[in-house]
Amino acid sequence: MGVEFSLWDYLVPTLILSGALVVGLVGRRYLFHYLHKWAQHTHWEFDNVVIQATRGPFVLWVVALGIYLALEFSRLPDELVALLGKILLALVVLSMTLVLANIISAIFQRMVARGEVEAPATSLTRTFIKAGVIIVGILVLLSTLGISITPILTAFGIGGLAIALALQDTLTNLFAGFNVSMAKQVRVGDYIKLDTGQEGYVTDINWRTTSIRDFSNNLIVIPNSKLAQSIITNYYMPDKPVTIRIPVSVSYNSDPEHVERVLLELGSQALAEMPQLDPSFAPVVRLTNMGEFSLNFLLVVRAKTFDDQFSAQHELLKRILKRLREEQIEIPFPARTVYLREVGASSNLPLQSPASEWD
Repeated sequence: MGVEFSLWDYLVPTLILSGALVVGLVGRRYLFHYLHKWAQHTHWEFDNVVIQATRGPFVLWVVALGIYLALEFSRLPDELVALLGKILLALVVLSMTLVLANIISAIFQRMVARGEVEAPATSLTRTFIKAGVIIVGILVLLSTLGISITPILTAFGIGGLAIALALQDTLTNLFAGFNVSMAKQVRVGDYIKLDTGQEGYVTDINWRTTSIRDFSNNLIVIPNSKLAQSIITNYYMPDKPVTIRIPVSVSYNSDPEHVERVLLELGSQALAEMPQLDPSFAPVVRLTNMGEFSLNFLLVVRAKTFDDQFSAQHELLKRILKRLREEQIEIPFPARTVYLREVGASSNLPLQSPASEWD
């Protein structure tokens, strides 16, 4: 004869499951609302990360507990109860592993942003952290379920060679990206220029490519292996300030001492008034050479960032032009003097009236 089930045998597990679902939904709505308020008054800033990461799977954990209790009160066969219990354990451990991976990744990202950890905050490093936590969680789950992990590790070791050969390009980009990230010579937010001509701000380095945003707001995607082999100019290293060299040409009739004094005064005034300029670098003026038609000076200042150099150069050029006019310092035009000779004349001397030709 089969086992007879009464109404009570169905009612108790159903009530437990329904109660667990209600507790999970209501608890997530109200409990986490108060937890968020409580976190705003604490000094530990990572409590918000923990609360946000556990809010999603909270219902799953409560329902899993309800299913476990319902199975205890059910009259299902012991083998089926044991199997369902292992499935619930696997779901809970995997969900907790994912939550832990997200929490560690978020904490790591914030600590890097604050400068507490000397590591790159890229998608690649966050992926490595999450993957490491998930692998450890899976190994713990297999060990908990009584599954030996030694054969699995052996199989991975044997199959690793085949996987490496099949995914050679992918692994090359993966390790190249890891190399670039850990060397910290190219960081997210840096402005770089490659020897192939591409330039822009590094927005991310993931497991396969590096993304660069150029001045046209377009995204340039470069394989990590190509980036690792390129000659790179990083305008943010060793520090962000960028030197600006502004050439100034004046007439040979000008007094070099006067020109130098005027440019130094203008540079010092701009340093005090223009927020784009680096106040720690004093302006420098140098007479670089005596050209064909002008004395060539160079005004050297330093902008705070790569972006600041363009607006700073624009403003400085306007100020230089205005100040030279006020000081009545002539800005010469390129000119050529041509001497005409008379055909058949016995004298080789040039005529007395030269003609000028504008370049």
